[in-house]
Amino acid sequence: MASAETERRAPFSLDSYYVSEKLGFVLPDPLQNLPPYYQPWMDIGLCVPELVHSHDLRSRVNEMPLLSTEFLQNHRELRLAHLVLSMITMGYVWQEGENNTVEMLPRSLAVPYWEVSRRLGLPPILTHADAVLANWRKKDPEGPFDMKNLELLVRLPGGDSVKGFFLVTLLVELAAVPAIRSIPAVINGVRCGDTEAVAKALDNISQSIQDMNDALKLMHVYVDPSVFYGIMRIYLSGWKDNPCMPKGLVYEGVQTEPIQCSGGSAAQSSLLHCFDELLGVKHEEDSRAFLTRMRNYMPPAHRKLIQDISLQPSLRGFVQRQANEDLNRAFDVCVSKLLALRSYHINVVSRFITVPAARAQQLRRNSQNSEEEMVSRGPTSLEERGTGGSGIMTFLKTVRDKTKDVLLAETSKKTVDENGHQMNQ
Repeated sequence: MASAETERRAPFSLDSYYVSEKLGFVLPDPLQNLPPYYQPWMDIGLCVPELVHSHDLRSRVNEMPLLSTEFLQNHRELRLAHLVLSMITMGYVWQEGENNTVEMLPRSLAVPYWEVSRRLGLPPILTHADAVLANWRKKDPEGPFDMKNLELLVRLPGGDSVKGFFLVTLLVELAAVPAIRSIPAVINGVRCGDTEAVAKALDNISQSIQDMNDALKLMHVYVDPSVFYGIMRIYLSGWKDNPCMPKGLVYEGVQTEPIQCSGGSAAQSSLLHCFDELLGVKHEEDSRAFLTRMRNYMPPAHRKLIQDISLQPSLRGFVQRQANEDLNRAFDVCVSKLLALRSYHINVVSRFITVPAARAQQLRRNSQNSEEEMVSRGPTSLEERGTGGSGIMTFLKTVRDKTKDVLLAETSKKTVDENGHQMNQ
């Protein structure tokens, strides 16, 4: 067995973290079907929107047979099983909205879901790793990764906006692949004092983060804010820090006490965690606690990558010691691009959550007959919070501001515009 000293000397590599050379954190070629034994899961999972709409999903799940998970033989089978059982669970819990939730997930769903989750090291709730990373297929296998050629495997209620939301998020993940591939070059360059290699790798990361920002802009094209807020959002909600389900959810046949799980959150993506650790972004205690908790919703290998990046020699310290103009510029541009991405994400959240929430509140205050207004159907308990349970705007702005703190001394007094360009005050 190699010693710790030997491991430290070995070049840093992504080989042991289940990161695809072409797709990054995205699961390559997700399966579209499970073995025939699991057809009862697939029959319900592929019809979640329709069964929720007809109010039949709960009754279908209650009649579902209890299946063993022993015939799930490999990682991709487990990932599809987790995706399908997650979608069924979200539909089951939220079928009747926030005012008629359930206290218990039935044994026929809870037991296999728990076992699959345990084998994958994921929690028993829908995560970013399910809905985005393992929920796609190409219509034309030889065609491009674009919105016209991509389709979801499993959906939640919300029609085309559900497809748009998850697939645009997938494109953001794919835009980050060159950045993820460049992380080892940064770490190895710092270790051996190669300023030119570090600067080049940082330039690649900067371009990739810009591409992520450009991909995120597609959210405004493919997702209707009223549909997201009024229909989709509740199905992304969890049973932790949620007033609708203050105790959590009992998984029948697993344990008698309720379990609390956070809903979906952009913070469950490994991307920004990797960038923060690489660039040395230090978040405030409350933000750090939430972000750390979100790592438990990632595949264990990706979680381990973030942790291992955090243990490497400080990139920012290396840049400061080198006093190299090109290196300083490359570092600050990279931080600026990350700052711009976070600023744009705030813009997206404002359009899809803050503005619709204000509209819904206004309708209620005026006691209007607002059934025709889709935003009025959104969960009132989450108007100021993200589906992951965070106080969303305060959290996002704090995280953005701590990112700005990482800019080097000579540039820290400059502002950064929305495109990530530095401007003298």
